Amino acid sequence: MNIANIATLSLIASAFITSSVVAADTTQTHDTQTIKITEQNFTHAETARNYRNWASKGATHEFVKMQGLPPRGKAAPTVQMNDDTLYGVAIVKAIDGFVTFSIPKTNNYMAVQVVTERGHGQHYVVEDGHYSVSVESEYAFVLYRSGTENGISQAKAELDKIDTSDFNFATDYQVQPYNYDDVEAWVKKYTQEVNNLKNFTYTFPRTSDKVTDLHQWNLENAAGWGGASPEALVGNKYSNSPKLKANVCYTTTFADPENQFFTSITAYDADKYLIEGVRHVSSNTWQKNADDSVTVSFNCGDSAKNNIDTKGKDFTFTSRHYGVTPKIMAAKQDPVISALKTSALATQ
Repeated sequence: MNIANIATLSLIASAFITSSVVAADTTQTHDTQTIKITEQNFTHAETARNYRNWASKGATHEFVKMQGLPPRGKAAPTVQMNDDTLYGVAIVKAIDGFVTFSIPKTNNYMAVQVVTERGHGQHYVVEDGHYSVSVESEYAFVLYRSGTENGISQAKAELDKIDTSDFNFATDYQVQPYNYDDVEAWVKKYTQEVNNLKNFTYTFPRTSDKVTDLHQWNLENAAGWGGASPEALVGNKYSNSPKLKANVCYTTTFADPENQFFTSITAYDADKYLIEGVRHVSSNTWQKNADDSVTVSFNCGDSAKNNIDTKGKDFTFTSRHYGVTPKIMAAKQDPVISALKTSALATQ
């Protein structure tokens, strides 16, 4: 992919988002002042938790590159991590309201998302080139996704091409003073709500002024922090199924979405973390039906078409449309989730 050497993407920075919480209440806990979690500051708190998790891995000082698929369970630094790409992460500090990064020419899918301190993926780019982009917060989370369609080794090799001299690492970043046990409790409450919804689709507004439904935005951050905004043929569209039973065979048959890059379906446990021994199904590898439709199965046995075995765990699954097509983007319900059926092959 080719673009001009310098690409400047400008969105007007919102003045009310900084590294501090606006009008936050504080409480005293064990001689340490902490910020009280509210509906208004939850997205900042959940983002701070993710910044903290990645900072502990060195992302404020170096480019942290995953060497393999994400950890399973809560060992993962972020909820609902991709099982179809490797991550590379840098936490950077804006200079005059801008952050810089580059995408090299690669032989696989590669995208960069810039996530602000309120959890907004303010920018999502997929073309190679050098970028200087405006951000509405003092610090930003620069997330590379390196596709595994050519294997893990190739995905790692492509991450190794990143020019880390572009990053103004946030060496002075301070972990925000939230009680992270309280943050986790809010996350659990919101995630349980999402699990009870028939078909939950993420909107991921790119900037704080685009939030029209605070409760929806809080649900999105709790169940899928860091997801990309839908943008036809560039960004991605994500949806979650409701919580499903491990001892039931489910199938979904749908027309190939034919997204610009690929489509993937990934199972998660009830807390939205990857399950040990369970792998995703994607359009890079799935087997199609004779009529060119696609069937994906869950816990239907090894002989079932594109079967995902959740290893005896109740689960939810996420459909991801990378470079979403206009048709899928406009759909009111995700076609993969809306076609879900319980099979007569349910086990006891």
